[in-house]
Amino acid sequence: MIAEKRTANLLRHVVFALALTLMGATSTTSAVKAQTFSPTATGVIVILGVKAGVAREQVMAVMPAEIRATVQLYLSGKIRQWYSRGDGRGVVLLLDTKDVAEAQTIMEGLPLGKANLMDHEYIAVGPLVPLGLLMANPAPAQ
Repeated sequence: MIAEKRTANLLRHVVFALALTLMGATSTTSAVKAQTFSPTATGVIVILGVKAGVAREQVMAVMPAEIRATVQLYLSGKIRQWYSRGDGRGVVLLLDTKDVAEAQTIMEGLPLGKANLMDHEYIAVGPLVPLGLLMANPAPAQ
């Protein structure tokens, strides 16, 4: 009975924290801000696509070097995860960097970046901040 109650309370807190994230309430409610952890970047998502007007042949001419350089970044731990975009127009990388500036430096050093053939979108990511609410009011020890 006690375990079920703890589980229900934990689930209620998690749902609340996720709802706050989806609503953006953590940035507008000062009471909630005081109880949450400050966001810390633990990686950067990079969304890549070929620039408008760039011919496929231009990209393919650079691809062998791009693939070798990208694999080297993966093997050195700078790329945590990599995916093909669902629309077939590029890739999505999760870089193990602490800020966007470092991610930009990495991407500009790759062959496609040096050739200025790709558009990049950078998004710093980190822990789910509202989960800090769970730590602000921990369940009492029994």
